[in-house]
Amino acid sequence: MTNKKKPWGGRFQMPTDTAVEAFTTSIHFDRRLYRHDIEGSIAHARMLAAQKIISRKEEKAIVSGLKSILADIGEGRLQFATGDEDIHMAIEKELIRRIGDAGGKLHTARSRNDQVSLDMRLYLRDETDQIIALLKGFKSSLVRLARIEIRTIMPGYTHLQKAQPVLLSHWLLAYWEMLDRDEARLKDCRKRVNVMPLGAAALAGTNLPIDRQKVAGLLNFPAVSENSMDTVSDRDFVAEFIFTAAMIMTHLSRFCEDLILWASGEFGFVEISDAFTTGSSIMPQKKNPDVAELVRGKTGRVYGHLVALLTILKGLPMTYNRDLQEDKEPLFDTVDTVKASLQTLTAMSRNLKFNHVRMREEAVKGFSTATDLAEYLVVKGLPFRESHGIVGRLVAYGLRKNKTFPEMTLKEFKRFSAAFAEDIFDCLSVEKAIHAKTSHGGTAEKMVLKRITEIEGRSDA
Repeated sequence: MTNKKKPWGGRFQMPTDTAVEAFTTSIHFDRRLYRHDIEGSIAHARMLAAQKIISRKEEKAIVSGLKSILADIGEGRLQFATGDEDIHMAIEKELIRRIGDAGGKLHTARSRNDQVSLDMRLYLRDETDQIIALLKGFKSSLVRLARIEIRTIMPGYTHLQKAQPVLLSHWLLAYWEMLDRDEARLKDCRKRVNVMPLGAAALAGTNLPIDRQKVAGLLNFPAVSENSMDTVSDRDFVAEFIFTAAMIMTHLSRFCEDLILWASGEFGFVEISDAFTTGSSIMPQKKNPDVAELVRGKTGRVYGHLVALLTILKGLPMTYNRDLQEDKEPLFDTVDTVKASLQTLTAMSRNLKFNHVRMREEAVKGFSTATDLAEYLVVKGLPFRESHGIVGRLVAYGLRKNKTFPEMTLKEFKRFSAAFAEDIFDCLSVEKAIHAKTSHGGTAEKMVLKRITEIEGRSDA
């Protein structure tokens, strides 16, 4: 295509180099914005007609033409070429081909700079809503599992060393809390996405008597951007979304890491359904947690997109620069990755089988009730630091004698402190240790059930 045929080609004397045309085109990835581009263009045309910048007849022709293009793209009847440059120019070119000169009036009082910002905001608003719905679905699956597994005991870990016994339900709700914060971040991010940029034009606004508030109303934007220069150069909302997505993937990756460890023979805490695992091409016995591993791996991919976008933005002079074309592929891939990860993990979580016997056996090991013994001595009047030391020496003794706490006699306990009495044996079972954790947010069954009931009763659950 010669520059004379391009919408911007008036002042150019030579055609664009074919290599440059291929290098600069974005139609192969930004075509996914077509619905949002047409939605924004229809609102823009209606506003132009309301302001008498174009006629009602021209508005009708433009809107009808855009709707026919929308249908044809959706049905696969309309394809685009590299020379179409981007989705905005491709649609405008096709509109002019279909309705003639009226199509050339659509771009009045706008630039691709504010147009692409509008498309991105419309797209991201829709995708954010979908991801919020997927988050809710995964959260619901965790709460359902937490209620089912309310009596399941497991070892809690710090530094990947056995620490204290907890309920599996408490572990499940820990991930619910992470995802609930993610949902809150997405909702807050959506407020800054949901600002109408059209009308900023290239960078300075326009001389024409447009009505930006009308366009905002037609597109359900509660706010209009306040500074035209900031409007066309702003990609904060994209960076903020990808950061929030990176946090979601962080939490999904941690969930997967636990399952990967737990599914190993060394732990044996969980069996992941065959539907969410794969085998080995050489080792017939293998059942690999590939889905969980891929989510863990894709997390790094989203981190990379965040760093890429921040790097693109960090040195840009005011206002719009073509560098901003590079924001779309990181954003699109982030959206696709987060949605696929949430969909897959939600389905996988509904098919987990926990080994209750194995988990309880491991919860008993490693002197996991040591803190309960220390707190027993605190209740008897000893300073915590002193009781900590006493129990630490008891642990060392147990290791030397190859004895667990329940295997020790009262006489042995009293060798370390006279404060120990017959009631010490009430502190030694993992069940009693768990049920004693009644502080707010603790792992006691009644506290976990209370939290499950609170979550289930939330209007936004």
